Amino acid sequence: MYEKITPPTVGQKVTFENGEPIVPDNPIIPFIRGDGTGVDIWPATEKVVDAAVKQAYGGQREIVWFKIYAGDEACEQYGTFQYLPDDTLNAIKEYGIAIKGPLTTPIGGGIRSLNVALRQINDLYACVRPCKYYAGTPSPHRNPEQLDIIVYRENTEDIYLGIEWAEGSETALKLIDLLNNDLIPNTPEHGKKQIPLDSGIGIKPISVKGTKRLVRRAIQHALRLPKNKQMVTLVHKGNIMKYTEGAFRVWGYEVATEEFRDQCVTERESWILGNKEANPAITTEENARQIDPGYDALTPGKQAEICQEVEDTLAAIWDSHGDGKWKDMVMVNDRIADSIFQQIQTRPAEYSILATMNLNGDYLSDAAAAIVGGLGMGPGANIGDTCAIFEATHGTAPKHAGLDRINPGSVILSSVMMLEYMGWQEAADLIKAGLGAAISSGEVTYDLARLMEPPVEPLKCSEFADAIIKHFA
Repeated sequence: MYEKITPPTVGQKVTFENGEPIVPDNPIIPFIRGDGTGVDIWPATEKVVDAAVKQAYGGQREIVWFKIYAGDEACEQYGTFQYLPDDTLNAIKEYGIAIKGPLTTPIGGGIRSLNVALRQINDLYACVRPCKYYAGTPSPHRNPEQLDIIVYRENTEDIYLGIEWAEGSETALKLIDLLNNDLIPNTPEHGKKQIPLDSGIGIKPISVKGTKRLVRRAIQHALRLPKNKQMVTLVHKGNIMKYTEGAFRVWGYEVATEEFRDQCVTERESWILGNKEANPAITTEENARQIDPGYDALTPGKQAEICQEVEDTLAAIWDSHGDGKWKDMVMVNDRIADSIFQQIQTRPAEYSILATMNLNGDYLSDAAAAIVGGLGMGPGANIGDTCAIFEATHGTAPKHAGLDRINPGSVILSSVMMLEYMGWQEAADLIKAGLGAAISSGEVTYDLARLMEPPVEPLKCSEFADAIIKHFA
């Protein structure tokens, strides 16, 4: 089955049932070292993970690592432009869970992004990016500890599907002609809009399936969180793109109210229920007025719609959600994308899980990571129903490669996510405790050391790993 790699002769495969992993005590986990600084940060990560597993389980559990190749290292083994060999794809598919360091962006090899390719090939539709502050980490924000969110970014659709055509190309001109002379004129809401002939054209698909499985997994995650963090916010730009981003919002609410009806309440429903709880004699019209401050300026038809919404909500869920019962359920709300960028900085404590489409999630996860210390402290996972890949979220930084100085925090925290996904929470907790204590003690790599007040002497990458292990609780 494999050309240039040999699977371990010990260990067992991870399998999946109903989208969840079934993990043996000795799972075989493929790993991709990564390009550039991967030569430094992967050995540090492996050392930390092995130490945590050994301390947590006393030899009863053990990860069996399986080296596979991607990026520049794959080209060295398999030949020019072989950035993502079949061996690697087959191993990930066979063993289910993998972890990797940063990968280079190929030049001239026909693959736009190895990271995107791995997500799309394995249908890893949920990119999961926690952003949590560890005390002592330098941050440009005054109260970074207030931010504790998890970004659930849809991975397979939106503009990242990569369907586009260059300006002036035959296909682009054909498509523009079809749009300008047929589709747009036959869609009255578009009026007399026209696409300039010198445009590049890209397609932005957002599907029911893609949206619902992403939001479903986000809500399932919320149900595992402490009660005060059980919230899912649908992030979108539906005020402008009504049939793509706006549809994401609509379909997300459908998941909450149809599939998780007994466990979820929407923000608007909570207002209606709360109004009745505060005033049992409240009229339908007054309830409608309170949930929509512009009620009196609306047309009679729109007012009637809101009144009907109030009546329908109370009839459907008052018995199951009323009298305060909704306060113990997962809150599902939505926010416009540009607004949420501001609110994670000005009101971070109000948010927990952010479910987003691909592009919005890309921006948002990096912005949130900056608040808690940067991408060097940002873990990531790409999860599907039969596969999961955990990864560094930063680049390869080749000028630092081999110098034993780069921060391995992103891959180490990604390994924490992997352990939690596997159900090995005790080992994950040891690493989080060790990492937090090392940072609080000023035992950090140069990227954090240079920003600390007062400055501290930086550790090497390998020394940082040792410090984490030393501080295991």
